[in-house]
Amino acid sequence: MNIDFTLSPESPSLQQKLRRLFETAAAKVRALDEAWDPQRGSPVFTADGRYTARGWTEWTQGFQFGMPLLVFDATGEAAMLELGRRRTAERMAPHLTHAGVHDHGFNNVSTYGNLLRLMREGRIPGDAWERRFYELALKASGAVQAARWSRIHGGGGYIYSFNGPHSLFVDTIRSLRALALAHRLGHVLMGENDERICLLGRLVEHARATARYSVYYGEGRDHYDVRGRVAHESVFNINDGRYRCPNSQQGYSPFSTWTRGLAWAMLGFAEQLEFLETLPEDELAPFGGRPAVREEWLKAARATCDFYIDNSAADGIPYWDTGAPGLEKLGDWRGRPADPFNPHEPVDSSAAAIAAQGLLRLGRHSVDARYFQAGLTVLRTLLDEPYLSVSSAHEGLILHSVYHRPNGWDRMPDANRVPRGESSMWGDYHALEAALHVARMGDGGPYYAFFTAAG
Repeated sequence: MNIDFTLSPESPSLQQKLRRLFETAAAKVRALDEAWDPQRGSPVFTADGRYTARGWTEWTQGFQFGMPLLVFDATGEAAMLELGRRRTAERMAPHLTHAGVHDHGFNNVSTYGNLLRLMREGRIPGDAWERRFYELALKASGAVQAARWSRIHGGGGYIYSFNGPHSLFVDTIRSLRALALAHRLGHVLMGENDERICLLGRLVEHARATARYSVYYGEGRDHYDVRGRVAHESVFNINDGRYRCPNSQQGYSPFSTWTRGLAWAMLGFAEQLEFLETLPEDELAPFGGRPAVREEWLKAARATCDFYIDNSAADGIPYWDTGAPGLEKLGDWRGRPADPFNPHEPVDSSAAAIAAQGLLRLGRHSVDARYFQAGLTVLRTLLDEPYLSVSSAHEGLILHSVYHRPNGWDRMPDANRVPRGESSMWGDYHALEAALHVARMGDGGPYYAFFTAAG
């Protein structure tokens, strides 16, 4: 990608684009809430511009009700706060004790976590019982997430995916925020014989497993070991905890990089590096100390962010998988802006929305302008057509998102069978989150971070 080093959060033109995004989002959030029948489950992605459900797992409802909270944060529109708060109380409780998914950070930090953060920042009234309600929700969510535990041969372990105890998904690095908040709120997971299981310990061990097994470093681990490459799924033998092989559920192959999985790693490691700096040294001593943990996470964050920069189109938008077979028909696809209308392979704007925030956070944490400016470059691209959807006829906010290309779940509008023109809950939410992050930096507001919900 071509990084624009002239961009800044304070830029009037960028701030104007951010305001347009939030104004557009407010209208779409209201319209979707009025039109959506909750009996259908959670909205997941659009088809012909209308949100639809997909009964795989219920992992997107937190984004639906988290979006109005982000809009309120950016605009102060009280109706958005009321909508997000009311729907969280009415519909999010089953997600707190959902023992079948690895998505607690997506669903519950986006809702209960945002509400608690807003209260702690003084943006909403500080009612003591309401605050305890949010705190209890986050404690329960973090503990339930941490209970999905598989052990690795030689020590450590991971939070296993909905595929089962053998499966480590790279996505889950971003869901560790549920464990982080529960730990900061003083909670533990109670096991057999009243064993007190440290949530921070499980967070650190899962992040280490992700860094060691999901991310590659060009060190000869296999024949296709390229620095920054990411495996969507890492498979273990549950009988003895030994690592077996990479796999991919939503990417092209185990040996290529599904770019949304790459983006989850970028943002997840960057956020956890920020969280790491807030912890007392004595809490980290059992896990090797802060320097050792930081070194491993920073290595993973830099490798994945560098890979993204090197393997996205010139405007910062990635195609859905870096090994997708149709890319060779696009010629020098890295050297020019992404083409979401090409007849060979789809782009994934949702990966860009997630990655933008990862780049911004890593750039600030490591004091590296290259990453920070890359994040601004990606975000700027998303804030304009053909990605920003300003039409009221389309329920989505960010166009050209891809859900599950191998399964053919995405709408393909013509005989080329290439998805385009549709949106996703996670893409829309993360575009707003990245935009709020930059808007706050631009107007001198408090730094936007999930862990401020716990003080």
